Amino acid sequence: MIPKNFASLAGLGAFGACAGFVALYALIVYATRHTTTGGMMQTLSAVTWISVGMVIIALIAVHVAIGKELLSLGRGESRGV
Repeated sequence: MIPKNFASLAGLGAFGACAGFVALYALIVYATRHTTTGGMMQTLSAVTWISVGMVIIALIAVHVAIGKELLSLGRGESRGV
């Protein structure tokens, strides 16, 4: 069994990781945008943004679900499986 303090911190860390995923996505968008002096073609940029965005959304959804469970475990509530 996880100690309550550790479960709460891990839950907050899971939510903090979501912010990191958003920052990573913003960096990828910035790096793959089309510029006048170079960069990727607009079509390839859009495909990259969509495909990476779907993965980031899935990772955020999983981290939110895990974070909710860990925070409820930290409060001592019963887990609904």
